[in-house]
Amino acid sequence: MQNQKIRIRLKAFDYRLIDQSALEIVETAKRTGAVVKGPVPLPTSIERFDVLRSPHVNKTSRDQFEIRTHLRLMDIIDPTDKTVDALMKLDLPAGVEVEIKV
Repeated sequence: MQNQKIRIRLKAFDYRLIDQSALEIVETAKRTGAVVKGPVPLPTSIERFDVLRSPHVNKTSRDQFEIRTHLRLMDIIDPTDKTVDALMKLDLPAGVEVEIKV
């Protein structure tokens, strides 16, 4: 796999899980001899919801909830076959979405 690049994008609601997963991926790739760029923290998207507290009156009284989505981006430059095999066998925690582009 000469002159190729694997781009890995991680997405999670918990920043501790995503940082732990990124560290595991970086260690695995470096152990197999690949060059890793990142993890680069991308902007956190915040989705906010306003919900009425009362079912009948008091429109001005509301609860506010939010979901924060954390993103990390990594590039693995010139991956070997051992790198790809090691990444396929890697067991990441639940709650982390992994998107891989070659």
